Amino acid sequence: MKVRLAIASLVAASMLSPAISGACSRAVYFGLDGQTVTGRTMDWLHRDMDTNMWLYPRGLERSSNTAKPVVWKSKYGSIVTTIYEGAAADGMNEKGVVANLLYLSESKYPAAAAGDTRPTLAISAWVQFVLDNYATTAEAVNALRKEAFRIVTVATPTGDAGTAHLSISDASGDSAIFEYIEGKLVIHHGRQYQVMTNSPVYSQQLSLADYWKDIGGSTMLPGTNRASDRFARASYYINAAKQTADPREAVATVFSVMRNVSVPMGIKTPGKPNIADTLWFAVADQKNKVYYFHDTTSPGALWVNLGRLDLSEGSGPRKLQLDGNPDLAGDQTRNFKQAPLFRFLVPKE
Repeated sequence: MKVRLAIASLVAASMLSPAISGACSRAVYFGLDGQTVTGRTMDWLHRDMDTNMWLYPRGLERSSNTAKPVVWKSKYGSIVTTIYEGAAADGMNEKGVVANLLYLSESKYPAAAAGDTRPTLAISAWVQFVLDNYATTAEAVNALRKEAFRIVTVATPTGDAGTAHLSISDASGDSAIFEYIEGKLVIHHGRQYQVMTNSPVYSQQLSLADYWKDIGGSTMLPGTNRASDRFARASYYINAAKQTADPREAVATVFSVMRNVSVPMGIKTPGKPNIADTLWFAVADQKNKVYYFHDTTSPGALWVNLGRLDLSEGSGPRKLQLDGNPDLAGDQTRNFKQAPLFRFLVPKE
């Protein structure tokens, strides 16, 4: 009874929590014969995010661009969706590791402490650092938990707070969620952590998920745009859907689940002016290394096959111009153009 009352209190709290300007969702699908697919929505208050797609080869020299920068050389090639020409929001590398950056208003990153000489990495480069350096989720967890650098936040060009948490999944379906709560890194690592949305913090999301699992998704599911409701729906549908080895069917299934937890264009909620439209979907077939993207203003999806790309060192960064091209669809593997690297957004230090 005490447990039920505690969970009921969490549900009530989630219903009273304020809406936020970024309300994304992410889920990992476990198909047959190793068919793993990760999907996410990008929900944001401002539609003009300058979203583009970049191809980064191995051996690329990178810097976090902060005052005390993290400097690295990419071990793996990757395909990345960027925002504001200054941040990596989503992507997959050639080993099938997927990284997704989602909004979390409760994030509080470690403050600079006296004597702390560690370099800093802005959250704008968090996704890219993971994709460039790790071949599995476990490898990323083992490295990032050492906190060899300090994560710092950065505001968006529109002035919105840059508070986010990070999800990672690999081709085996292993997942990890990284959150900074009150300045401390909290990691949830395991195949069971296949769904992530936004507030409240992940440990409370899991409690809410258990509550709805006990009720049963075929009996009733919460249907609002709140993060906790989207978490419950995604958790149920990603596992209740047909599990298949067919990559086309698996990708279509994940797209359908992500649409179920998206926010329709133009939806307004009285008293909650910051409910955000879903601007785009990204779905990564981690077994076959195909990355799909669908702008909600476009009639169709586009995709890129990493196995058919030149990811060799020295081949240079290349860009697929999505911003201003809403009709772009179909196979875009061969349509990337050479482009100079942008600088990651950084805080004023």
